Amino acid sequence: MLWVAMGWPPPMVIEPILTPRVGFRRNSTTCRSLATLFGPSAVGTSRRRPPNNSKPPAGGDMAMKYSPVLHVVLHEPEIPPNAGNVGRTCVAIAAKMWLVRPLGFKLDDYYLRRAGLDYWEELEWEVVDSWADLCRRLDESGAGAQWLFSARASRPYTEPRYARGDVLVFGSESRGLPRDLTAAHADRLLTIPSRPQVRSLNLANCAAIVAYEALRQWSV
Repeated sequence: MLWVAMGWPPPMVIEPILTPRVGFRRNSTTCRSLATLFGPSAVGTSRRRPPNNSKPPAGGDMAMKYSPVLHVVLHEPEIPPNAGNVGRTCVAIAAKMWLVRPLGFKLDDYYLRRAGLDYWEELEWEVVDSWADLCRRLDESGAGAQWLFSARASRPYTEPRYARGDVLVFGSESRGLPRDLTAAHADRLLTIPSRPQVRSLNLANCAAIVAYEALRQWSV
């Protein structure tokens, strides 16, 4: 061998690090605790995951996968990975994701699928054409109070007491929510505090922060 002939020390062998797959069975303690927090219907059923190159199914065209404990609305989102990450969070907490057109991406966008990984088959979601259509569909589904989030608001997101079925509304990445919309819902306009050096936080992060605050309130 070359390293022997040259008098070099033997090469170092690096063993691969194997990461175990983390999950839980439906009858496990973790699953039972989720049922306690969300309700039995929110846990849903596990489905065979599609291949990574599969397209997300059209929202609303399949039987309900779980009973949503929250509704997360993205109003005119522009960046596909953000929507994909919000969708994954919604699966994790049994929330329904709503996308309000116009969208800044196609529903079969590669980066949308990649951010959502292979959870699209597990996600309860729907696309609507306008704010008016969203309100009509939310009324039909028996959704709760609407909470709107904006960097221009002053009331912190931790102040209200969220209820199951409430609606969390987030604006687009570059413009936020329209001013006429925030003005019409000024009594339910909230913000996530940050230092003045930062104009706004990432959309997917905001959705996760508020959604898990609701879950935290329900668990205490």
